[in-house]
Amino acid sequence: MPDGRLLAVNVGLPADVSWRGRTVYTGIWKRPVEGAAFVRRLNIDGDGQADLAGHGGEHRAVFVYQIDSYRYWERQLGRADFTYGQFGENFTVDGLADDEVRIGDRYQIGDAVFEVSQPRVTCYRLGIRMDEPRMPALVVSHRRPGFYFRVLAEGRVEAGAPIVKIASGPEPVTVADVDGLLYLPGHRHDGMAQALRIDALSPGWKASLRALLDEPEGGGGNVGLTAAAAAPPPAWSGFRPLRITRVESETSSVRSFTLDATDGAPLPEAQPGQYVPVRVPLSDGATVVRNYSLSGPPGAAYRISVKRESHGQASRALHAAASVGYLLDVGAPRGTFTLVAGAGPVVLISAGVGVTPVLAMLFALAGERSTRPIWWLHGARSRADHAFAAEAARLLAGLPAARSHVCYSQPAAGDLDAEGASAGRLSAELLGGLGLPVEADFYLCGPELFMADVSGALAASGVAPSRIYTEHFGALAAVTPGVVPQPTGPPGPPDGPPGTGPLVTFARTGLAAPWASRYANLLELAEACRVPVQWACRTGVCHTCETGLVAGAVDYDPEPVEPPAAGNVLVCCSRPVDEVVVEL
Repeated sequence: MPDGRLLAVNVGLPADVSWRGRTVYTGIWKRPVEGAAFVRRLNIDGDGQADLAGHGGEHRAVFVYQIDSYRYWERQLGRADFTYGQFGENFTVDGLADDEVRIGDRYQIGDAVFEVSQPRVTCYRLGIRMDEPRMPALVVSHRRPGFYFRVLAEGRVEAGAPIVKIASGPEPVTVADVDGLLYLPGHRHDGMAQALRIDALSPGWKASLRALLDEPEGGGGNVGLTAAAAAPPPAWSGFRPLRITRVESETSSVRSFTLDATDGAPLPEAQPGQYVPVRVPLSDGATVVRNYSLSGPPGAAYRISVKRESHGQASRALHAAASVGYLLDVGAPRGTFTLVAGAGPVVLISAGVGVTPVLAMLFALAGERSTRPIWWLHGARSRADHAFAAEAARLLAGLPAARSHVCYSQPAAGDLDAEGASAGRLSAELLGGLGLPVEADFYLCGPELFMADVSGALAASGVAPSRIYTEHFGALAAVTPGVVPQPTGPPGPPDGPPGTGPLVTFARTGLAAPWASRYANLLELAEACRVPVQWACRTGVCHTCETGLVAGAVDYDPEPVEPPAAGNVLVCCSRPVDEVVVEL
């Protein structure tokens, strides 16, 4: 007897659809094919995917959904209007339940042969297609995601064809099992280890499960879904007053401030590379929140180093008013741009005041008398603008396997006399001539264009992207899958009457706006303020929107499938309870 039957073959090409005043390019609308269809390695003739980052490709060639799940959702949602292709699937099948089909199972349908490669990853577009925004979360929490086939042998298929299993997956790990291992709380290490033994499991799912497996069992957050969960929990919530105990001028425009607890007790030790949020009072009585990297050695005090920018409200206020004895409201150290322990080579690359987090890493390496091969590469305008030049040189001199190179883009007389100094910028050509080991861990901080150029040069030279770590202090690039870009203005207050609710501060953007009840969640307020945001499901499943919650408290509606890491928030399904500061 066959293991199932193919009820419909559904295809559809991407098209623009209207959604909440925006245009979304999506291929989720599928229609049944009459007669036979030819299945190829990457697709079915007549079908297409709009978002190839999330759909399509060798391991996501054919999406399968079961008629039993159709009937289940008709009962759950009180609907009777479903048609084949309703869930965006290519194959509507009778049989092959998610809790029975194993990863690695192989099936013959018509002339073609398929292998089960992974569960489906759902996003907001399923909610659009179903006219039910909660749908991405529901299919996960109800353990009915559907799954993808990889095409092992191309051929013709047709509705009505029997589905015959020709081989079983090597481990008793079902589609529902794997989906739950990644998305549902618990993350059993034994289950993940078992799933990782299956060759057929797609590389993307393997990478996510490996990231989870490397975390302590029962730990908070989901590093399999977002790097934002990898940071340790903040040592305190909100802001606490710290006293400035020392002020030093590093250059004519860079000043360092050493911060201590007001009661003299040691501050929690930060990881090298982390930053602290600082609430800076302005002369007009307002405050702004900015992030500053910790630039000093590990220890009881924190040091931040601030470059005075001509249009920087916070930097100008600190340079003008902050002196010894001054109190600043400071958040706990945060960030995932931290030095990874190991014995391999380390390359620290910076430009301008971007030196601060990598300098903290250099302090840490010097403090442990590291024997790792270390490269220190820095770009500055001139020696006079080169912050921490003497400090870095002293630290490097104490490291037996360290070497350095500094580039001055506008050198003054005598600037190039020092060993390891050259005119120009840290270009791809210069980096290629330094003999940097491709197996090193590379840490980059500086202007966005600088980091993009250097990252590209390193990748072109053979460095794996997983070994290139970058630190960004401005708003991160938006992730809005499928949304057709449209011109927008700079971040600013939302259109319409101002809200009367708690103040919401977007720390990276430097903007604050009062909450209004017309927004369903913090994500919608951020969008109304034209703040760059990252999201995919909009229902608390994928954690793409997870970001730091520096201060305040939120309520969730709907409750996320799994809570974010301690000190973080899912902005797609949360509302402020009181005044909040988020890392957007």
